[in-house]
Amino acid sequence: MGRTRVAARWMRILISLAALVAILGPGVALAAEKKAKRVAPPVSDLPNYLSYLAWQLRGRHMDESGEITGEIRKRVLEHMQEWLTADPSRAESVTARRELERIFYNLKYPTEAKPSCFDQSWKGATLLGVGYTLYWTNYNRINVLAIFVKSSGQVRLATVTSFIPMVDLLYEFPSQQGADDFRFFVYGTRPGKSQPRLSVVLYSFDGQNLKPLWETHDVYDGKMDVSTEKVIIRYLKEDEYVREQVHNRKPPRHEATYKFTSQGLELEIDKEIPF
Repeated sequence: MGRTRVAARWMRILISLAALVAILGPGVALAAEKKAKRVAPPVSDLPNYLSYLAWQLRGRHMDESGEITGEIRKRVLEHMQEWLTADPSRAESVTARRELERIFYNLKYPTEAKPSCFDQSWKGATLLGVGYTLYWTNYNRINVLAIFVKSSGQVRLATVTSFIPMVDLLYEFPSQQGADDFRFFVYGTRPGKSQPRLSVVLYSFDGQNLKPLWETHDVYDGKMDVSTEKVIIRYLKEDEYVREQVHNRKPPRHEATYKFTSQGLELEIDKEIPF
């Protein structure tokens, strides 16, 4: 008899709890959903707006990121164009980099943006490179480079490009230049294997457009040196590296030497060198 009363009491409690869940469940779930869903800040609040956009990249593959990274690129370039036009004296690399750091300041881990800027004199004008690499994992990276031209006290946006994906963004400026164009290297490394992989593009800028003159991609453990007359890239061959590591031996290293030409670069010699 006592056991029957206890069982009945527990049954009433369970029925009451089920009814309470049925009543409160949808409201609790909706409240949790609202709490989890971030509200987009206005575009005028650019640092928080960029942070909101970048946060949505988490868990996305490169081929799923185009819409979001495209919106970030659009807003960043619009801002930088307005900011430079308002005060052309800002057209120098340190000032531009600090402004990029300011508008990307609110990005939260694992998202990150690394500015990379340069300024160079050319034909009485100042060329300002405004670039950044956007990360949302150590491997998922996209980069943007905009070239602004400051001349006669005015600044204009000349061209925009996206360097090779999944690498960072660095520059090198050869002393040898074309007769009618400005030439520079954009390079970066890509993680993801036992050694980083180097990618390099030699660009030509004619005042309006960027044109690649020479490029190489995914050079295993590649390192580049640019001198007055030559470019040297030292690297490993991945298959040799793996084979020699199995036997606990050092693989041969390779050295490719290029000379500058009117068309870009020309290979002179590619030889083995000691590790």
